[in-house]
Amino acid sequence: LVPQGLSMDASKKVDLKIIIIGALGVGKTSLLHQYVHKTFYEDYRTTLGASILTKVLMVDNTPLKLQIWDTGGQERFRSMVSTFYKGSDGCMLAFDVTDRESFESLDNWRDDFLEKVIPREQDFPMVVLGNKIDICDRQVPKEIASAWCKEKDIPYFEVSAKNNINVAEAFETLAKQALTTHKGIFESYLTDSIKLTPNDKPKKSCC
Repeated sequence: LVPQGLSMDASKKVDLKIIIIGALGVGKTSLLHQYVHKTFYEDYRTTLGASILTKVLMVDNTPLKLQIWDTGGQERFRSMVSTFYKGSDGCMLAFDVTDRESFESLDNWRDDFLEKVIPREQDFPMVVLGNKIDICDRQVPKEIASAWCKEKDIPYFEVSAKNNINVAEAFETLAKQALTTHKGIFESYLTDSIKLTPNDKPKKSCC
């Protein structure tokens, strides 16, 4: 039984922190603006550090407030960006299907993220986005990207921030994963908090 007042009330909004990471120029800011503002953001200024946008949505009858952190992809900002990982409930890895190097760097981004998140969880809520599928000059075949994700058990989405293809679906899949994990942590916290002390074995009286 859950103690009164400690149940997860469906009417209460859940705040989740989502972070989007990946190499420079893969379109992280554009993806975020397309999802939150339904506009294609074509400003090519590099994101320095991080900027935050919020989006409220319903997932499984639970109102969610997503705090989405857009991060800079420049190598020299890597150590600064990794300080933003703390407290994340979900991670979005992005690469550019027309840029082979951005795909090859996914391993480093993923490893860096998992190393910094405490406690480290291999099944941390995560999705991969292959952006710019609207451009003809493709360098990363869908099969290769899908295979990389399948091996690591991460959902993969081919997306276009420009044409708004699969962007909302990707964010909502990650939100759903993050909410499930959040609920699981909440429920295990409740279970732990009402466990009796493991002192149920009767002590043997000596004669």
